[in-house]
Amino acid sequence: MSTLSPFGQLRKGLDAGKKFVNGFCSAPSPIMAEFLARQGFDSITIDLQHGLIDYQTALTMLQAMAGAGVPAICRVPWNDPIPVMKALDAGFEAIICPMINNRDEAEKFSSYARYAPRGVRSFGPTRSLNVFGPSYSQVANDQIVTFAMIETEAAVNNLDDILAVPEIDGIYIGPADLTLSMGFTPSIVVTEPKVIKAIEHVRSATKQKNKFVGIHCGSGAAVSEMLGQGFDLATISTDIRIFVAAVQQEIKAARTTPRQQAVDTASAY
Repeated sequence: MSTLSPFGQLRKGLDAGKKFVNGFCSAPSPIMAEFLARQGFDSITIDLQHGLIDYQTALTMLQAMAGAGVPAICRVPWNDPIPVMKALDAGFEAIICPMINNRDEAEKFSSYARYAPRGVRSFGPTRSLNVFGPSYSQVANDQIVTFAMIETEAAVNNLDDILAVPEIDGIYIGPADLTLSMGFTPSIVVTEPKVIKAIEHVRSATKQKNKFVGIHCGSGAAVSEMLGQGFDLATISTDIRIFVAAVQQEIKAARTTPRQQAVDTASAY
């Protein structure tokens, strides 16, 4: 007897007011995705935009994560129907679409993620039907979550028009590109008052429209702060960045601690 995976965990949790600590996979590694999915994240995003991952690898990573029961989000490469529809057919529960700058782009993106009459998604949920069951086509429109990425000053200026699109469920802020578009050095750690103000405006306006709002962060501490400020979902860096930072810390300890101890001992005499 087959066992179906739960569908709509992300939507149900967000609707209930749950705060999501999101993991982010950039490395094309099923084993890394499997380990990450079992570390206590509330959701995991597989990044097909800036990550090093292609569709086939993303599908394998999704399968590796399945046993952990964590809802999976896909950041697609661009606002194009093919990657959006293929990601949903593979079994992702949500889509983050980059560089949504106006209402027209938001309408196109959201239409790719919904079946008729609410959108233009083509029917063929190959893995989703197998994993989530025969009712998938009846419930998918209501369970899928669409996040439009706001990551330019133009998008901030057009935010009201973007939020007015009914099939856009939420906003996901990309701080680095937003900082760059506003004339500053791109960074995921935002220190410029103008950018901080823009981010708060996006968060506040999105919540006023009763839509979900997420943001990419550079650390767990930053995620805690953002969730405390009213964000619904916040991402801790990426798998690669976390791995490299941990390796650097251990190498630094390995190379400096014994030598420093020897220096401290010698200087005591």
